[in-house]
Amino acid sequence: MEEQDKIIFTTDEGEEVSFFVIEQTMIAGVNYLLVTDGEDSAEEAQAYIMRELTGDEDQAVYELVDDDHELSALSKVFEELLDDIDIEL
Repeated sequence: MEEQDKIIFTTDEGEEVSFFVIEQTMIAGVNYLLVTDGEDSAEEAQAYIMRELTGDEDQAVYELVDDDHELSALSKVFEELLDDIDIEL
């Protein structure tokens, strides 16, 4: 099994949350991450799509994509990039 990158996000409230990066892509100059809260991709896990707002080499700022139309389009892109997963909204 391929080892996934683990990243730590800090919420607006200062809480640290860990996610594993499944895939990354850039669309129209915007960087998107597909992340999960579970390390084992063989089981069903919660997955999230995050959009980069700003950033530099030291620290990037991401937000969860919550627009249904955008989520639908992005999930199709990630499903094509990762032929072994299905994303359910």
